[in-house]
Amino acid sequence: MNFFHGKTAFVTGGASGIGRGLCEALAARGAEVTVADIDLDGARAVAEGVVRSGGKARALQLDVSDGEAFARALDAAGRLDYLFNNAGFAIVGEVRDMDLAAWKHIVDVNLMGVVAGSLAGHKIMVRQGSGHIVNTASLAGLAGMPGGAAYATTKAAVVMFSRMLRAEGEGLGVKVSASCPGFVRTAIFDHAQYLHVDKEGVLQLIPLPIIALATAIEDILAGVERNDALIVFPFYARLLWRLMRWFPVLHTLVGRKAISGFRRLRTP
Repeated sequence: MNFFHGKTAFVTGGASGIGRGLCEALAARGAEVTVADIDLDGARAVAEGVVRSGGKARALQLDVSDGEAFARALDAAGRLDYLFNNAGFAIVGEVRDMDLAAWKHIVDVNLMGVVAGSLAGHKIMVRQGSGHIVNTASLAGLAGMPGGAAYATTKAAVVMFSRMLRAEGEGLGVKVSASCPGFVRTAIFDHAQYLHVDKEGVLQLIPLPIIALATAIEDILAGVERNDALIVFPFYARLLWRLMRWFPVLHTLVGRKAISGFRRLRTP
């Protein structure tokens, strides 16, 4: 059974990374996709590629931190079977190097962008009596990320918001999942903001395998088909998450080791 054939899907952050991979995979499975991104040229490139491959897609410029624009875009889309709230970015650096403006920006995009889309999408799906919201969180939202407190904080909030919305939507025909990948090979590393550290040094500190984008997309869509509340992958992500739940002291030990290595990279 093809869960996505003939369905409509709205994907934010669709111009690159996981968003782009979702758009292409959903279209290949027969869904009609809206590729939404603040980068309109990038969104158009993805949509045009989908169409050339025989799929159905349209591009839309959208800043997810603009809640009113997000709601208008979803209303204009008509029927909404799947909403993938995927847009986001990372700030890599210690809390002492961040100002309030940086915190506000990442919260506006990573958290409030998800909330804005979910609020508008949820209303549409309740009226329809069906639909599935999939919010991109991260392993960092489950296990933490020393040296990336702002990113981890927003992703942890996305996880909890998704779980609460899922509980409310269950009796209304609305499904909600949070996707919590480990490290995926995407442009998020290129687009991240680095505070007093350099990208290459940070990448060398990652102690776990970086998984291929295609593998991540398959895992996400398989989790959506199963209607998993939390789609945690790959295996090491599930293992680390469970170990930290069972043995909370690991948070302290892992965090201490991680920040020690991080500080060796720090520049004035």
